[in-house]
Amino acid sequence: MEATLTTAVKQRIRSIDTLRGIIMVIMALDHVRDFYTNVPFDPLDLSKTTPWLFLTRWITHFCAPTFVFLSGTSAFLSLSRRTNKNAAAGFLLRRGLWLLLLEFTIIEFGWTLDVGFHMLFAQVIWAIACSMLFLAFLIWLNLKPGTIAIIGLILIFGHNSLDSIKSSSLGHFQLVWLILHEQGFYQINQYEGAFLLYPIVPWIGVMAAGYGFGTFFKLEPHARQALFVKIGLGCLALFLVLRVFNIYGDPFPWEQQHVWWKNILAVIKCQKYPPSLLYLLMTLGISILALAGLEYTNNWLTRIFTVYGRVPFFYYVPHIYLVHVSQVIVALSLGFTVKQLQEAGMSVPKGWGFDLPVIYLIWIIIVFILYFPCRWFMKVKERRKDWWLSYL
Repeated sequence: MEATLTTAVKQRIRSIDTLRGIIMVIMALDHVRDFYTNVPFDPLDLSKTTPWLFLTRWITHFCAPTFVFLSGTSAFLSLSRRTNKNAAAGFLLRRGLWLLLLEFTIIEFGWTLDVGFHMLFAQVIWAIACSMLFLAFLIWLNLKPGTIAIIGLILIFGHNSLDSIKSSSLGHFQLVWLILHEQGFYQINQYEGAFLLYPIVPWIGVMAAGYGFGTFFKLEPHARQALFVKIGLGCLALFLVLRVFNIYGDPFPWEQQHVWWKNILAVIKCQKYPPSLLYLLMTLGISILALAGLEYTNNWLTRIFTVYGRVPFFYYVPHIYLVHVSQVIVALSLGFTVKQLQEAGMSVPKGWGFDLPVIYLIWIIIVFILYFPCRWFMKVKERRKDWWLSYL
């Protein structure tokens, strides 16, 4: 068993890289839709949406939970090489702080193109960074992976019991609760504000659970594949029982719709901000099944996805700029003014945008363009072991 673990941590697990690459590609679809859509309403609004529009948004729900979960798994596989727990915790601490810095500088500017940084958005990189800091603390405490996983599962399964607590009732502690468990806006001063899009609970639990999940890669591929199928199906079965009967796990119970297909969409429409238990059971259950399916899959398509999956952060930052800057260029070429775009912010300017076929075409073009620099950087990381490469 120990020899198997040693082999696993010395070699990248292809299924992890492939799945991570798939979700990075899907993630770009959501961001292209954000900037290029002509739809002025929430695609998940069942009173207005279409099945195709709903599913275009819904499929991207798998991105954040899968990436955070796999980040925990990758942390276990990577840090297993380090015999010194303090060194392992220190690496995660430094990486988490580094991501926080980038989230509110380079990444923030890519989203807003606002040199004054008047609005700070705490998004997925913020959640990943905070999760790394939390995981670093747990490792520093010298907790075993199984114990860390239990802490993560407690946060995942228990946090919806706190849904009734609202930041508006907490006075001076309002910001604390927005950071922890409630999406919302906080006015910093008369010039600046912050929007907490990703409250950190239960994201910190998702990464902790992923860290414990990494121990399953001690098993031989066939054994872990069978185990992943059982875990994935178990998550989906629990999701269906809790969701169909509206027992627990999401602050918004599904309601009967007047059209049959909307009933299906109502069941799978779960809260993302913060991610409810049912949201995580649904998305992670399917992702764990995907890990099982990818265990022995190796073809030209999976190898393409693996390129993105091996350099996710190198892909993430440029894709924001490519999507946003290209949107500005197209908008200006169509007669929109800079003022119109600034006033609209990240919403849809009046008269702007395209239907889904064009959205999908732009998405494919952007992902294709990014393949070549990502492939180059992947080769760089394979050839060189410079310390700074682990931060990109």
